[in-house]
Amino acid sequence: MSANLSQIIQLIALYAIPIVFAITFHEAAHGYAAKHFGDLTADNEGRISLNPLRHVDPIGTVAIPLGILIVGQLTGSAMPLFGWAKPVPVNFRNLRSPKRDMLWVAAAGPGANLLMAMGWGAVVVFAQYLPPHALTLPMVGMAAMGIQINVMLIALNLIPLPPLDGGRIAVSLLPMALARRFAKIEPYGIVILMLLLFAPAALNLPPLLSEFITAFSRMIANFVLGFLGI
Repeated sequence: MSANLSQIIQLIALYAIPIVFAITFHEAAHGYAAKHFGDLTADNEGRISLNPLRHVDPIGTVAIPLGILIVGQLTGSAMPLFGWAKPVPVNFRNLRSPKRDMLWVAAAGPGANLLMAMGWGAVVVFAQYLPPHALTLPMVGMAAMGIQINVMLIALNLIPLPPLDGGRIAVSLLPMALARRFAKIEPYGIVILMLLLFAPAALNLPPLLSEFITAFSRMIANFVLGFLGI
């Protein structure tokens, strides 16, 4: 087995559980927040669940992140981890105060990722008190990946571009007339995002969005690690 293939398999093994947890809790949090503010759509469809199979999208959750990991490992390039789950259905018109409550429903996903980053950080702290063992190093490695994945998802999802959470937060905060115009971007948001992420490399342009996500992720990670005294 080549060194690259061995490293790729180890990387996938370390990333798999944190990615599944990150996406599952993120989507379930959206559904729970929507239910709390009056919309039962996700609850009726069984999407307020910690069962990963209810949230996994074969392309967005598996193929795309896996491809990015493999290409990054083979080329030695630092690529932002990009992916998505099946969106939790939310009918914002059912919310008690749709424009206001949209903010909290959208923020619930990144909020769940922040709590998970804290949880993985706590695993790192806990591991420091364990005696040396063959499982200690992989556990710390997985926890480090968990922090990295969750802060990356926070940074990515808070980009103010519908249908990302940051875009919906922006729609909630903007004046009504401007919010309606901005919300019309949503059908094209993912295409715009992917162009901003991947077109610069093809066109030999500065990867401004990737650099922003990396810097924002690092800032959040430093907050988490500082909060836990790591």
